[in-house]
Parts: sequence; C-alpha cells; structure tokens
Amino acid sequence: MHEVRLSDGIVALSPLRLADAATHLAGEDEPMVRWLSGGPGTREGVEAYIRHCEEQWETAGPLRAFGIRVGADETLAGTIDLRFTAAGLAPGQVNVAYGLYPSWRGRGLATRAVLLASRFAAGEGGREAVIRVDPDNAASAAVAQRAGFTPGKHTHGEDGTRLDWYVRDLCVGTR
Repeated sequence: MHEVRLSDGIVALSPLRLADAATHLAGEDEPMVRWLSGGPGTREGVEAYIRHCEEQWETAGPLRAFGIRVGADETLAGTIDLRFTAAGLAPGQVNVAYGLYPSWRGRGLATRAVLLASRFAAGEGGREAVIRVDPDNAASAAVAQRAGFTPGKHTHGEDGTRLDWYVRDLCVGTR
C-alpha cells in the first residue's frame, strides 16, 4: 500500500484501508448517502470500493481516496477523495469530494481536510481544484468557501442535478 500521511497537527489524511470499512459504515447517515455516495453502503460494497481505492494508489490511477483522521489514535472521522480525471473536468483540474460522519461535523475538520488534500493535489500536478456542490448542500458550499474556493460555473450531474462549482487555483497560495 502506498504510504502517504498528510497532517496539519489537527487533521491527518492517509489512504483508506480495509480496516476502515466498519467505521465508515457506522458513520454513514442520510446526508452522506444523499450528497456523497448516492445510496446506502453495504459491508461488501464498501470493502470493494476500498480495494479499488488501494488499487488506484498502487497503479497511480486518477483516484486518491483518503481517510480523514483525528486525535492521537487517528480515529476515522470521514473521507475525502481527489479525482484527477472525471467527466466535465479540463486537464489540470482535480475534483475534490468529502464527507464527515455526524459526530465530527461543525468543527472545521472538513475545511482542514480540503486544504491538506488541495496541497497534495498541487504536488501531484493539479492546477485547479474543483468542488461540485448541489445548491441545497449549504454546509459543503461553506466548506469550499472557507477553504478559499470561489464560486464558478453551474453544470448538471449525470442524473440532472444542478451542481454549483467552487474553484481554487492550486498554483498559488496552496498552503
């Protein structure tokens, strides 16, 4: 497994691992299903996704999925992933998607995770980070803005849902 650990002293990011599956399932709630995964997870499905994420790390694929970890024991508090290629992205753009489990929300952890992931994306050659948000997801839009992203264009997802884009230049000021 590719060893990467990013930290700001409060939040640490490291690749998702199979041992995270049970914690992830326990933390999944309606907002995570609605805004991030699109459907309730199963043990088998989450484990298959994590194996896919591990494969992406090993093969230098376009997906980098991290666990958002907090505390001395690095408890899994959520996930954040970077996609270096995805439908609708221009070359150099990196999609950022994140979610925290309910007991960890409202503490600024998602903003910290986005900043760490953005710095990683810049180091991997990303030029612009993109967060695509359903307009009804005010909390995610607020995270994007606190992390220095600015409103961009509006598009529609594959299911027709409107998505507001928030963008951040990764070539300057990614600290």
